[in-house]
Amino acid sequence: MIISSSRGRILFHCFHFLLLVPSTMVLLSFLSSVYQQLAPMVPPGLAVCIASAFIEDGKYLQAFRHEFVGTLLMIGLTFSPGKWIGADSLAVAWVAHALGVIASDRIGGGPHVNPAVTASMFALGKCSYSEGFVRIMGTMAGGLVAFPVFKILAESMGWTPLGGPEFDPKDDEEGIAAGFSEFFAMILLMILIYTVNWELNFGRFHYWIKQTLTAVGIRYLIETFPLAGPAINPMLGTTWYIFAYGGFPDHLGHYFTYWVSSFLGAIVASYLYAIYAGGTVFGKTLPIGPIKGEAKAEAAPAPESKKKK
Repeated sequence: MIISSSRGRILFHCFHFLLLVPSTMVLLSFLSSVYQQLAPMVPPGLAVCIASAFIEDGKYLQAFRHEFVGTLLMIGLTFSPGKWIGADSLAVAWVAHALGVIASDRIGGGPHVNPAVTASMFALGKCSYSEGFVRIMGTMAGGLVAFPVFKILAESMGWTPLGGPEFDPKDDEEGIAAGFSEFFAMILLMILIYTVNWELNFGRFHYWIKQTLTAVGIRYLIETFPLAGPAINPMLGTTWYIFAYGGFPDHLGHYFTYWVSSFLGAIVASYLYAIYAGGTVFGKTLPIGPIKGEAKAEAAPAPESKKKK
């Protein structure tokens, strides 16, 4: 009876296996077909960016969402001036660009929308490593989605397609000249950000004035440092390349120009700000500065003696 029962179980499992294998193969075949259809439509790297939003049990999911939405809006609202808005008027394009900077920041919840800016915030202790990583991934995800979405919109509306910053290796094989352009532009951009956000106070209209000044400053830097597209933002250079060519850049000059140079510029600016205002860089106190504190001490009047005459 025991042997008969064991044979029955074996036969049952064999029969169950024979029924399960074909259905499993059909399911795998279906999923493979779906993947093959959808894979070309998904920008390279997007899945990894989205997955990063859930690290540390989704602690920084809101930061990811802010960066994603802010970047999507930033590209649509600041790349369209000169193409969709103000194509025949430089003044209109500048105003539209400024309004786009303000709107993308306001609606997006105050995102960085720039990996180099995030690197500076991490260096100055304004965000943790994990939060910085998630913010950069959110920014990259926004860029990877934005360019295809706005291409579809432009085609459906009959508008001029949006362009993007692009490294040209002609006469600059290693990206040295373009890299230095991005390096100095990033230093100036960070100094502008520190100044209008942390050093100046415009009272009840502080947000609107500082965002307008930021927008004007960005536009000025774009016009002044054109060698790298310009970008003054690593995300823009790389996500535009992925959109335009369907894969990751394979030229080292691209990474030097957009990532190495921009990050170095942001870090140098962080040191300059710490020397001026105090604080730490990468958790270390600098041996010099703060200039701001010294200037206040020198300007302060000497306390009057309380000794009775």
